[in-house]
Amino acid sequence: MTTFAAAVASGITTAHASVPGIPGALTQAGVLGDPMGQLLIALVVIAVVIVVGKFLLSLAWRLITIAVVVVAVAFGLSAAGLI
Repeated sequence: MTTFAAAVASGITTAHASVPGIPGALTQAGVLGDPMGQLLIALVVIAVVIVVGKFLLSLAWRLITIAVVVVAVAFGLSAAGLI
């Protein structure tokens, strides 16, 4: 039986056993227990959100610009009676 399975089977519900992966590793390292560690994690998460948001907004602006040009050309051609 693995350590995790043994902990669950014996009814131990510590943060180490119930949160596998990165949150569990951060808890074991003591980062989430310290206010400065929590602040660090919060700032890293905010930075990731900003970087991803910046990329998505850049993509959105390109798509909107392309759409405006296509609609303007279609409008101009229809106003001239070509389509």
